[in-house]
Amino acid sequence: MTVGNKYLSLNNGQITQVAATQISAGSTSGGQIVALNTATGLIDISMMPVGIGPEADTLVASETIAAGAFTNKWSNAGVINVRNADATANKPADGFVLAAYASGASATVFRLGQLNNSLTGMTIGSTEFLGTVGARTEIVPTGTGTISQILGVAISATSMAFAPQPPITLA
Repeated sequence: MTVGNKYLSLNNGQITQVAATQISAGSTSGGQIVALNTATGLIDISMMPVGIGPEADTLVASETIAAGAFTNKWSNAGVINVRNADATANKPADGFVLAAYASGASATVFRLGQLNNSLTGMTIGSTEFLGTVGARTEIVPTGTGTISQILGVAISATSMAFAPQPPITLA
């Protein structure tokens, strides 16, 4: 546990210094004072009740996926896997990852409405489209057989709320 702020506690008549809890150990952490995580500045997800947290799935990556990449879920011999979304290969985006994953690794894939803050080079307010190999682009896709899919709007140079629209196959 990374130590954050501490407080004074009266314990059997003695004043002692106690570190506030940053990560819950379940019911044994009951009654403890909560501290923000020193790495993120947020309350750790372990402090939240079931049902509260990011909307994400843990899926096997069927290829190498870069941090921030937009992804496509697919059936790999009857098992749901995740791969890079790609406008030129008819693989529409239905999620994204924040970390990089090797082929065969368990990837955390975030869903609609979640914030992808592992991006770079975006223009604030620009519509972001699906590009190739998990990338996004601000250039409207063209070309027969390519899919045009809006992923969302840039809210900073590095962040976008994922709001994918249905893909359109170009004629």
